[in-house]
Amino acid sequence: MPKQPAFPGLRHAMKKKQTRREKFLAEMDSVVPWTRLLALIEPHYPKVGPKGGRPPMPLETMLRVYFLQQWYALSDPMAEEMLYDSESMRRFAGIELGDDRVPDETTILNFRHLLEKHALTERLFVEVNKHLADQGITLRSGTLVDATIIDAPSSTKNEAGARDPEMSSTKKGNDWFFGMKAHVGVDAESGIVHSLETTTAKVHDSQVWDELLHGEETSVWADKGYVSAAREAHFSGPDKFWGVMRKAPKGAALDPIDEHINRIIAMVRARVEHPFRVLKRQFGYLKTRYRGLAKNRAQLFTLFALGNLFLVRRKLMP
Repeated sequence: MPKQPAFPGLRHAMKKKQTRREKFLAEMDSVVPWTRLLALIEPHYPKVGPKGGRPPMPLETMLRVYFLQQWYALSDPMAEEMLYDSESMRRFAGIELGDDRVPDETTILNFRHLLEKHALTERLFVEVNKHLADQGITLRSGTLVDATIIDAPSSTKNEAGARDPEMSSTKKGNDWFFGMKAHVGVDAESGIVHSLETTTAKVHDSQVWDELLHGEETSVWADKGYVSAAREAHFSGPDKFWGVMRKAPKGAALDPIDEHINRIIAMVRARVEHPFRVLKRQFGYLKTRYRGLAKNRAQLFTLFALGNLFLVRRKLMP
């Protein structure tokens, strides 16, 4: 005779081992400033009308589901399916099968559209960084500047029968890429992203600079793509360091002193890769999910906000 299934709550209580997913979700649950983020969204979230009707899903449930999508690279349909399939995800979202409604893919889609319509993901990014500052993780004197290419589907097998017109091609080394770019300003001390700008892929990294600085830097760090005599002259002054990789004169070798400086710059600049690694390796964000820059830009603000929390979670956890 087959064993009778245990109650979900009892089965979880009897577990002897915490899975990696459960550990990750518990850590992120403890460091996300839920009260502050919910307060930002609440004024825009639908309420029950005077004539009654079906109440909307709880706001906190929807925000938690939205974050699950970012952490596990889930489409709207897959997010709904995973809520039925994964007990740890339901528990994180505060959903109990049989007792609570599970948001369907349309509800999940509508919540994302709400955030996009009111530019709330950018405000979430700002609020997370304010929270980090309140916790003592403040901006220091240096900013690391860099950009990463985010691939977009190049296939024309879609409803429009064409590639995304807002994406473009660019060459890096000997390889061509089609998509967009995320340009970031990263705090040299903590490694958190404090500034974000997005462009189509063909825009050269050096064209996005001022938007990535907070204005109080005493040092800036970047690769050779950002070399600019005008910017270097503008940044010069006492107690300031121009940490942009030195470039050899055309047809000549790099001076040994500049080679040594480049090695120092490279060691400092290595930290700028950490936020990109979190998005691409930890969160599995390898390609754009939506058509158009605006929707993907909105998602990137959320991803970098959550990435900042992930990078400093050990300092925030009780």
